[in-house]
Amino acid sequence: MNITFLIPYIVYNKLKQKKGTFMKKFTFALLFASLLSFAHAADDIITVTTVKNKTLNIIGTDVGLNIKEYQDKVVFLEFFGHRCPPCIKSIPHYIKLQEKYKDKLAIVAIEVQGLNNTALKKFVEEKGINYAAISQEKAGSLVPYISKRAQWEGAIPFLIVLDPKGEVQLVQAGMLPETTLEKLILKLSK
Repeated sequence: MNITFLIPYIVYNKLKQKKGTFMKKFTFALLFASLLSFAHAADDIITVTTVKNKTLNIIGTDVGLNIKEYQDKVVFLEFFGHRCPPCIKSIPHYIKLQEKYKDKLAIVAIEVQGLNNTALKKFVEEKGINYAAISQEKAGSLVPYISKRAQWEGAIPFLIVLDPKGEVQLVQAGMLPETTLEKLILKLSK
């Protein structure tokens, strides 16, 4: 059973034992709100464009994100900044991992420190980035969507790891070592 439904279901069963109209109405409202939350997550479609003009279509699901162009791959979705030392330090690791696991891995990096698309394209070329990079101006509603769903409050680097089914397996604020990332790829791509 989906966790979205599990919590209200447990609350409902506990409260239905108590008599009173208020408790029944409150429980029904809680169940209804969770159903709306689930339905909203499944209906969100977000289109983003990389600095290389590749369009990605992202659909929010109750357990993660479905990125049509990267189905059946492990996806690293990272919010990063061009002035963030740990973000800059992780770029060579991502370049190596993308090259080594190109058939199993897709990295999508969204720059959130204000570079426009032209400046980010130059940054990508200078750093030799071989994975999808997206400026915030071309990210559509993805940044606010992730902020809301993952409760992201601006810390970078911020990484969301999706398995090949698009289910969130890890949410991490801060840099992870390359060896840890590689272990994740191998574990999730089986």
